[in-house]
This record gives sequence, C-alpha cells and structure tokens, in this order.
Amino acid sequence: MSFYLVLFACVLALRLCHSGIVWVEEGYPLAAAREMLAGKLLYRDIWFDKPPLFPGWYLLTGAATGVPLRIAGAVFVTFSAWSAGRLAGTLWSKKEERVAAALTAFFLTFGIPASVMVIGPDLMLIAIQAAAVAAAWRGQALAAGLLSGFGLLINGKMLFLLPVAFVPRPLYFAGLVAPQLTLLPVASEYWQQVWAWGAMYSRDTYIADAWSEGLRRTANWAGFHAAAVLGAVLTLRAESSKRRWLLWLGLAALAVVAGFRFAPRYYFLLLPPVVILAARALVQRPLLALLLLIPLIRFGPRYLELARDHIQNRPHEWADLAMEQDSRAAAAFLRQNSGETLLVWGYRPEIYVLSGKTAATRFLDSQPLTGVLADRHLTQTTPTAPNLAAENRRRLVRSQPDWIVDGLGPYNQKLAITQYNDLSDWLTNYKTAHQTQGATIYRRVTP
Repeated sequence: MSFYLVLFACVLALRLCHSGIVWVEEGYPLAAAREMLAGKLLYRDIWFDKPPLFPGWYLLTGAATGVPLRIAGAVFVTFSAWSAGRLAGTLWSKKEERVAAALTAFFLTFGIPASVMVIGPDLMLIAIQAAAVAAAWRGQALAAGLLSGFGLLINGKMLFLLPVAFVPRPLYFAGLVAPQLTLLPVASEYWQQVWAWGAMYSRDTYIADAWSEGLRRTANWAGFHAAAVLGAVLTLRAESSKRRWLLWLGLAALAVVAGFRFAPRYYFLLLPPVVILAARALVQRPLLALLLLIPLIRFGPRYLELARDHIQNRPHEWADLAMEQDSRAAAAFLRQNSGETLLVWGYRPEIYVLSGKTAATRFLDSQPLTGVLADRHLTQTTPTAPNLAAENRRRLVRSQPDWIVDGLGPYNQKLAITQYNDLSDWLTNYKTAHQTQGATIYRRVTP
C-alpha cells in the first residue's frame, strides 16, 4: 500500500502543474457532465459521440476543474498502474508488480500533455482491459465478462480486445451483456451517436498516406517507449506461453490502426501488455531503465516550466495553450454579462465549462451541425455527414440561446456560423457583442 501511496503522490505533484489548464479533450466530457448534473439525459438531451462512462467519470467528480480535476486524474492513473501491476505480480512476483505499476504511471505522465492529462476513453481502457485479461486468464468468467462489458461503455475499441478477455462460459456472455442493458432507454440515440457516427469517423481519415504515416508515428511511439518495447521483446523471447501475449499485442495493435489516424492517445491500448512484459525484463536487466531518459528529457521540462508559472503567478506562454487561453478570454466576457444559455460553434466545449453557462441546445460542438469532423475543421470544409448536419441545423433554429460563441469562424471563415444560408434568418436575432482573437461572441437581441 505504501508503494502506491508514494506513486500517487508523485503523479499528483506533476499533474497539479496542469491545474490551471482545461484541455479541449476534457472540456467535452466536462461540459456533458455539467449538463447531466442539471438533469439532462445523455444521448437524449445531449448529443455525445463517446460511450457513457467517459463523461460518467467527470460526473463522479462533480464536473470540477482545477485542483479537483487533477487529483481525480492522479487517482485514475494510480488505479491504472495498480491494475497493470497486479497482473504482473500474479504472473511473476511483487518486484514485477511494482515495476509494471511504475512504468504505467511514468508513461501516463511523460507523454504528449493533451493525451496524458486527459482521462479519455483510450486511457480509461488501460485499467479495465488489464483487469479483464487477468480475470480471463484466471478463468473467472463472470468477472471477465462484466469488465469487458463495462469496457464497451468506455471505448468501442474494447470490441477488438474481447477475444483476449474471452472465457467460453455462459457467465461471460451474461456479464458482457448486462452493462449494455443500462442504455436501453436511449438505445436508438446511443447507436446513432456513438456507433454509427464512430463508424463514419473511422471510415473517413484525414491522413493521405495512412500506412506510411502510421509507420512513422508507431516508430516515434516505440522510440519514446523504448525501455518498455525492448523489455517486452526480451521477455517474449523467453516466455513459454507466447500465444496469449501475441494475441493481446496483436489485437491492441489492430485497435490502434482502426480508423487510420494513429493519434498518440490510441497507443494507450498497447501500453498494458507492453509494460507488463517489460516489467519482467527490467527486474532482470535494471540498466534498461536508462532508456526512460528519452521521454523524461523530452517531456519533463514542461512540468518545470508550468510549475514556475504557478509559483510566479504568471500566465503560461505555450503555443499549445493559445486556443485554451482564448477560450478563457471568451468565457470571462460571458461571465461578466447576464444571459444563461449558450451555443458554442466549433469544437470549443471548454467554453461551457469556463463560462458556467448552460447549453441552449443538445449540441456541445458544431461537428453534428457542419458535418465536418473536428480533426480537420480548422483547415478543411468538406462535410463527412452533410445530410445529418442539415437536419441538425433545422433543429437548431428552434432554439433561442442567449449567447452564441463562434469559435471556428476566425480560424476557418468558410465554416463560420454566418456562412450557412439555412441559419441566416435565425441569426438576424443576434448581434456581435465581443470579439477575441479566436472567437466572435453574439448576443440575442431582446425584442
């Protein structure tokens, strides 16, 4: 227990350096959680394209930002480390458990900040996939099924991992299905928003040469995780039961490839089997730990910079935070003015959170209103779902938000809210009230 308390303290100290930041990837579930706390039902009253336990985690913390958000993140990282460590300890010894846990926490700290700071669907799957595999390998059918079922409510990519967590007994299927039954009241909306939209998203990658880009990004990931990757290879060479490990690694790699985007956060799905295998090698060959200097040197200085900013009470001067700081400026203006309901145009859901305003519609971002996916809408205009977007705009004009923040138009004028003819009459009820560098704020004109 003392080991995990120390691990938690170390993770928390570093995560607190980000306590003044709300990354856009966590703004989305935070905004959804705020609406749920106000009594709205996910999928019915809130359009949300991720499984329910993603915003559910932020709901448990009261949709808090700042220090509470970072404490919750440290708890989750420590839990993920414990889950991976327990499987390593079951297979080998206490030493391997501690090394696997430490490696998990390390790589969930020293990585691309927007990925490691956000408790997102891919990161959330680390703990539950390790636990599901451990239960399956012990022959615990019901536990493996339940964990797999809850995994599907975190991330649809759990589908790829089901074979490695499979136990051929009826109890497994009962456990797998039971968590899904909680979504029966919103089954149609859930299917359309999470699975149908997700399938469309996966089919339409923005990467021109996906295979070469995937190889490049995978090589980068392997380089930054060289200690774990090399350790896993060394352990596999000596492992007698290679088949189950290769199955797990292969299915996780397939989940990374799905969608042909190779985002850094997708590689979290590979982390559990890699670090668990690597733990065995690092116990036997401690010098492998020197390779941890690669991510430490690359990502460690950022924590020092953020810590200095906190100590000296100065704003962060970091290009990655330009849009977040612009969102804070827009939110500050909104907080100073009356009018409680808001529509944010663009993928800027953190503005709901930072302003404290209530979503006037079921849409927390403009992807379902423009049909252009957020991974390209700052530079491109071709819609992936034009018909769905047109139907959603017809629904939009029935609403009367007090405020509209166009956080997309200043970056891509062709996707500005004013560019849609079917919204022009509706927008005559609004006038420009304020402008930031990256957002135009409109206020509804009182009749």
